[in-house]
Amino acid sequence: MVHFPILVTSVTQTLSPTTRLRTLGMSAGIAARLRTMIEEGELPPGARIDERAFCEAFDVSKTPLREALKVLVSEGLVLHRQYIGYRVAPLDLEELRATFETLHGLEALAGELAARRLGDAAMAKLERRHQAMIDAHAAGRRTDYFRINQEIHQLIIDGAANPVLAGVYATLMSKVHRARGAANADTLRWQESHEEHEEIMAALREPGRPHLAQVLRRHSENTATEVLAVVARSLAEAGARDAGLKQSA
Repeated sequence: MVHFPILVTSVTQTLSPTTRLRTLGMSAGIAARLRTMIEEGELPPGARIDERAFCEAFDVSKTPLREALKVLVSEGLVLHRQYIGYRVAPLDLEELRATFETLHGLEALAGELAARRLGDAAMAKLERRHQAMIDAHAAGRRTDYFRINQEIHQLIIDGAANPVLAGVYATLMSKVHRARGAANADTLRWQESHEEHEEIMAALREPGRPHLAQVLRRHSENTATEVLAVVARSLAEAGARDAGLKQSA
């Protein structure tokens, strides 16, 4: 993807009420799509946004796209800086590292509890979602794979039947979701994640599930290693780009 700066301006103030409502309706849909692309790694941290390319992809004019980008700026997903323009907001490496350290323990605890509490109906649903994930992997549908991957982890958390654990887990996962999406966009990690999920399912099928907690923790640690490496590279690249742009300005 070729990245160019975007200038986001308020251009709907002079439109008629009907046209403005139609534009805002379109921009909401565009914002939702861009938000998903950012959260699932299609638009990685630090990426420039090519306005012309997205207008062509969404088959829209600049007006609804710019309105959508203003929404994402207000949400903190897109940033604007002088000489740089608009780009996907970077991630905080140290906060991610601390969050993952906590998640490792939660994944293991969920495994211990789910080993005893996860019932037959939940296990059957896990089998179905795992097969759907295998199908997505075989077909190269990376975004679908990532979504189903998250659903499987959530089903295990639900199977632990501990609402406090579920609440803390949801809060922490919201902090790392975008970073996990960026790492899953990496082909090598995608394959490794697929193989690790096979190990998780094997541990779930095992009588008594004695290894589930250990397998889940190892998967979390491997994911964190790759995610933090991807984020560190993106921050370094963004810093180099910023320095180059400032020198040329």
